[in-house]
Amino acid sequence: MSKRIDTFTGTSVADVISAGIATPEPVAPQAFTDARAAVDALRALYDRNTAFLRDAFHKVAKGEVPPQRFRAFYPELRFSTASFAHVDTRLAYGHVSLPGDYATTLTRPDLFDSYLLEQIRLLIKNHGVPVTVQESSTPIPLHFAFLEGTYVEASVSDAFRHPLRDMFDVPDLGNTDDSIANGDAEFQTLEVMPLAPFTGQRVDYSLQRLSHYTATSPSHFQNYVLFTNYQFYMDEFCAYARKLMAEGGGGFTKFVEPGNLVTFAGNNAPSQGAEPARLPQMPAYHLVKPDGSGITMVNIGVGPSNAKTITDHIAVLRPHAWLMLGHCAGLRNSQQLGDYVLAHAYVREDHVLDDDLPIWVPIPALAEIQVALEDAVEEVTGLEGYELKRIMRTGTVATIDNRNWELRDQRGPVQRLSQSRAVALDMESATIAANGFRFRVPYGTLLCVSDKPLHGELKLPGMATEFYKKQVAQHLQIGIRAMEKIAAMPQDRLHSRKLRSFFETAFQ
Repeated sequence: MSKRIDTFTGTSVADVISAGIATPEPVAPQAFTDARAAVDALRALYDRNTAFLRDAFHKVAKGEVPPQRFRAFYPELRFSTASFAHVDTRLAYGHVSLPGDYATTLTRPDLFDSYLLEQIRLLIKNHGVPVTVQESSTPIPLHFAFLEGTYVEASVSDAFRHPLRDMFDVPDLGNTDDSIANGDAEFQTLEVMPLAPFTGQRVDYSLQRLSHYTATSPSHFQNYVLFTNYQFYMDEFCAYARKLMAEGGGGFTKFVEPGNLVTFAGNNAPSQGAEPARLPQMPAYHLVKPDGSGITMVNIGVGPSNAKTITDHIAVLRPHAWLMLGHCAGLRNSQQLGDYVLAHAYVREDHVLDDDLPIWVPIPALAEIQVALEDAVEEVTGLEGYELKRIMRTGTVATIDNRNWELRDQRGPVQRLSQSRAVALDMESATIAANGFRFRVPYGTLLCVSDKPLHGELKLPGMATEFYKKQVAQHLQIGIRAMEKIAAMPQDRLHSRKLRSFFETAFQ
């Protein structure tokens, strides 16, 4: 362990801190014109610095070294251009629009290897200048330095005679925010402008939250994500995935369930992982392909708070698309139970994103997603053209935060729903779409009418059982087929420029 201080002789941590801080040896900045070499350098720097913190923690816990201040820094990727030259104007990412200095801190280059490789390759290709890998000035919190899955016994922390914060950096939530993605700052006035939508510490925070909420490793998440608000869909997805695995996988290599239970293609049961004692708050299931082009499905439960929470965290993985499949209240007398609603606009009365994305910001429908969903409905149901209108309606979906809005004076809500031309009501779809817009993740919504409260049509117990058995299976197949179509699109077509603001980061 390299130190920049002399042997510890004092009796308090404050004395040691005033004397200096133990850090790894400094690493000189390195310039690269090869993306693979740049990513490898980022990984080597990250692995060395996190290992330094883990080693220090264990040595202090065992009494092998005296308490003192230990610090290591996130790797940083820098890029500079002096030219206003325009690159291919069709590109939604992979370039910067203004000359200047750009930088971002990065974490887990092992997990983001393919992503970083592509983003850095495009940056070098489009601007013809090298990128620089160096140490940043942002400390890595000890909590984020441990290897994934590490479990620290309480007895270990009890061995410390001084507060952990006196010896190691801890997460700084005051500076871990979404100001870059939200566009809150005037980036052009900054000395160094952001290169990526999320900083290293923001990503680390979400990676830990994902493991907690879904009981699966972030490494299993795929680039195409389905959300639902009912366990029925998850049961159907699991049945579909297990059958697929037993039959050889159909292009998927494994199926991962909460507890990181892994069933490999060609098998009938998991051979890795441990079933959790109880399901997590938002269980995730993953049909995995080696290149990440498989499908992840998450049961977010009911309500806009959960919808925002999970999409806040999945966004750092930079997925290529997410879709909402769930049940809704049909608002038109012409609708039948089991009909589909393809959202082309949203009324946002969920309120959870009001501080991040003002309510006056429109959430547009994305043509590529809309076409994929409509084509999938046609293929699975066998209906097309005018006949498709019998079972599917395209229109505005309203999302609210009050599940029992029907029990209040309905004049206000009903008038707003009518004025907005809403055809369906739920508690998650607009939140997921709005967060997709906010984080530049292509989004879409296909709902199934499960009741019509304005018309007194509620499912009877027997009707409900049959409804779920038939409609959920078909709805899920439509969602999977839509994702297959979306995954087949070129990424530069899917990631539309309409999700980009006046000033954008180079990284997708």
